Amino acid sequence: MRASKRDWMFRVQVPGLEKNDVVFVVGNLPELGAWNHNQAIQLTKENDGSESPPAFDNNSSAEFNDLYGNSTDGLDSGRDHTSEDSEDEGRIFSQKVALPADADVQFRFFIAVVCHPNGTKNSARTLIIRKWETHMKPRQISKNSLNNFTEESIPEPEKFGYHNGYYKVERGWLTDETVIQFKIFNNPIKLWKNKLQNKNVHIKMTPVNLVRHNSLELQQLEGHCVDDSLSMDTQDIVDQPAFSITEIAVMNDAEATFKYQSQFGRAYHDDEFLIFNVAVRYPETVAYLVDYYVYTSRSFPGEPPNHIGFSYLLPSTLQASVGILTVPITSTKHRPIGQLTVEYVTIKPIPDFPWDMSISYAKHWEQRWSGLDVGHRGLGNSFKCQTSNCANVRENTVASLKTAAYHGADMVEFDVQLSKDLIPVIYHDFFVSISLKRKKQIEAMDMLEIPVKDLTLQQLHLLKDLYYPGDSLGKVLYYFDKSEQEVAQSVYHVEEGREKTARFFDEDLEDHQPFPTLQTVLQELEQHVGCNIEIKWTMQLKDGTFELNHPFDLNLYLDIILKVVLENGGDRKIVFSSFNPDICAMMRLKQNKYPVVFLTQGITSKYPTYHDPRCQTIPMAMRHALAADMLGINVHTEDILRDPSQVKLVKDRGLIIFCWGEDNNNKDTIQHLKKLGLHAVIYDKIDEYNEKEVKESIFLVDARESQKTLIALAQSNQCCATAAGGGTPGTTLASSLTNNSAGGGSESDDSVGGTNVNLTCSCDINPQDREINDLSKDFKCSATFGHDQKMKSDSDIICTSSSTEVLANDDSAKD
Repeated sequence: MRASKRDWMFRVQVPGLEKNDVVFVVGNLPELGAWNHNQAIQLTKENDGSESPPAFDNNSSAEFNDLYGNSTDGLDSGRDHTSEDSEDEGRIFSQKVALPADADVQFRFFIAVVCHPNGTKNSARTLIIRKWETHMKPRQISKNSLNNFTEESIPEPEKFGYHNGYYKVERGWLTDETVIQFKIFNNPIKLWKNKLQNKNVHIKMTPVNLVRHNSLELQQLEGHCVDDSLSMDTQDIVDQPAFSITEIAVMNDAEATFKYQSQFGRAYHDDEFLIFNVAVRYPETVAYLVDYYVYTSRSFPGEPPNHIGFSYLLPSTLQASVGILTVPITSTKHRPIGQLTVEYVTIKPIPDFPWDMSISYAKHWEQRWSGLDVGHRGLGNSFKCQTSNCANVRENTVASLKTAAYHGADMVEFDVQLSKDLIPVIYHDFFVSISLKRKKQIEAMDMLEIPVKDLTLQQLHLLKDLYYPGDSLGKVLYYFDKSEQEVAQSVYHVEEGREKTARFFDEDLEDHQPFPTLQTVLQELEQHVGCNIEIKWTMQLKDGTFELNHPFDLNLYLDIILKVVLENGGDRKIVFSSFNPDICAMMRLKQNKYPVVFLTQGITSKYPTYHDPRCQTIPMAMRHALAADMLGINVHTEDILRDPSQVKLVKDRGLIIFCWGEDNNNKDTIQHLKKLGLHAVIYDKIDEYNEKEVKESIFLVDARESQKTLIALAQSNQCCATAAGGGTPGTTLASSLTNNSAGGGSESDDSVGGTNVNLTCSCDINPQDREINDLSKDFKCSATFGHDQKMKSDSDIICTSSSTEVLANDDSAKD
C-alpha cells in the first residue's frame, strides 16, 4: 500500500543574491535529497517562472562579490543583519514538493552555483555551495501535518538564515572547485627602474583560461588580435575560465576577511601580508595573470593608475600543494623591470566523499563551555628532562587518553601524523631514535634518528622504548624488537635510565603501547570526551630551515586524516588544530562538519620564531582565523601572561581562545587563566591539577541532563498512554527525541545550555516510541575508566544527544 502524500510549499526570502546564485532546499528525506546537496530541490524565483536557471558551464563566466558569503553565528556580534535586510528585503523563491504524510521532515535552505560538466543543460549538475544554514536544529515539519497551502492562500516566506530566533549562515566547503591561495609578504616586489622606487604598487590577480572556449562569442572574435600586453582591465576578458572568483584579504584589523578585489587590485605596503584567494574548477588549465599599477604623484581623484607591467603564474609551476615561486615582472613593452616572489597553497576538495548537510559544528560554541580542562597528550607529557614532572602513563597512548578522561578531562589533545604506509598514528615527535646495539654494549650505543614518516605502521609497532644515558635531551630511544641476540630488552626513559629504574611496566598492556592509530583512539575513547586533534606538519623557521623534509603531498596527507575522522568521529566533540596556518585554512575548506582552531606560539622566548608572520603574534593569529573563517585560536600561555589584555582582544572579535604550554602546569595559573576568560586550558597531569569536585567531562553532564529530559518525556508519554480513550494526534516521543535532543540543548542564541522540553502528550504510541521509552528507563551514563565502546548502540542515541555541539580547542605541546 502506497504511503499517503502531502503537498508542501517551500518558500523563502533571500536578500543579497549574486548574478548566478541559485536557491535550494535539502532535507532528511529522499524527496529532499537525503541531505545530499547534489540531489537537493531547486527553488524558483517567484513572478519569473519563465527564466531558465543560471548555471556555469565551459562556455560561461561571471564575477562574484563574495564566493562564500559572510559566516556568522551566535558569536559574531559585529554584523547588523537587520539594517542590511532593510535595504534589500530580498527576492522570494518557492517550490512545491510532495512529501510522505507519515514522516517527520528536517530541512535547510542553501545557496549554490550550478555547474554542468559538458556545457549542456541536461548533463549531470554539480553544485558549488556558497552559503548554507547551519543551525544545530534544522527547520522542522511534523509528521501528519496537513498541506501548508491552498488555492486561496500560500504560506508566508521564511527568512533565509533566520530560524529559532537567530541568524546562522556559514560559507560552503569545497565540493568541485579548487582554491589556490597566493601569499604576498616579506616585501616580495623588486622593481629595478629608478622612477618606480618608493612607489606603492597595486597588485591584481586574474585567473586566465589557457584553453580557448568554443563559445559563439569567441568564434566571432577569431581573426582579431587581442593585445596580451594590455591590462585585463583595458581589454575584453575572453579567456576568463568558467566559474572563477578572486578575493583578497590583508592581515590587518580592517581587512582581515576575504572580499572581492577592486578594479585595480590592492596596494602593497612594506611589511604587509596579502592573500589572494582564487577559486577555479579546472586548475590544470588556468594560469594567473598578475597586473601591476602605480598612481602618479600628479593624479587626481578618480583618475586610473598607470599599468606598469604584468607577470604570469603558470599551472605547470603549481604542481605541489605548497611552494614558492619567483617570476619576472614584464613591462607593457615586454622588458623585464622586476620580479615577484609569491608563496602559494593549493586546496583541493576531498575526492568522491559522500558529503551531507545534516549538521555542522564548524562555528558553534556554547557560552557555558568556558574554562574547560583539556588533557595534554592525554594525561600529560611523559618524556621531559625532569621525570618528577612527567605523567605516570606514557603520553599519546590509549591508556593516557582514557586516564585523562577518567580524571575529568573535558577534552584530550593528541598529535596525528602519517606512517610511511599512510596510516594516521598518534605521536608527537617527527623522529624516533633507534639503536641496534647488544645489551652488553648499551653504554656505548649509537643512536640513529629516523623520521616517523619513513617507518610503516608495522615497523612502528615493533619499536620498543629504551633508555640511553646521556645529556638528557628528553628524547625517547627506540629499538626494533627483533631478537634477543640483536637488541637490548629493557624499556626505559632517559632519566629513569640513570637510576636504572624502569618508569613504565606496560610491555604486555595493549592500551599503553606507543603509536596507536587514529581510528583506534576514536573507537576506544569514551564518547563524551572531546578530541583536540593536532595535525603535525613541518614548519619553516625564520632562518629558512625546516623542521622536516616532508615527502607527502599536503592535500593527500590531510585527506587521509580527514576521512578517518569523518568516518569514525560520530557525534563526538572534535576540533582540528595545527601550528601551520595553511593547514588550518585547508581543514576549514575541505570539510563541513568540525571546527578548526589555529595554534600559535606568539611572542615567545622559549621557541624559535617561525617564518610565516601569521605565526608570530596573537593579533596576527587572530586575523588569520578571521580570514579563514575558523572558530578560534589556541595561544601559548607565555604570551597571555605577558599581556593578558589579548584575551579580550580575541574574544571581542567573536573568536574562541584556548591556551597551551608548560606554564599551565600549575593550579594557581590554571585558575588565573580561567578567570581571564579562556575557553579552555590545556595542561599536563590532569589527574593532579584538575580541581573539579566531580571528575567528569562537561559533555557527560550535558548528556545526563538530556537523559533527564528524555525520562521526563517517557513518563509523560506513559501517563498519556494510560489516560482514558485515545487522544489527538500530536508529537510522539520519537519526534520529541529528534526535536529536543538533536541539538544538545536550546539554541535560541546558539549559546544556551539545557533542553526545551515539549511535554505534549501522544496517546497513540507506536512501537518505536515504546522501544525508546524502555530504553530511557534503563539508560545509565557511566564515567567508568576504560568504558566499553560497545555501548555505542541505542543508548548512545540518548547519551550523545547533547554532543551535537563541537567545541573548539587545540593544543600542541612542544618539547
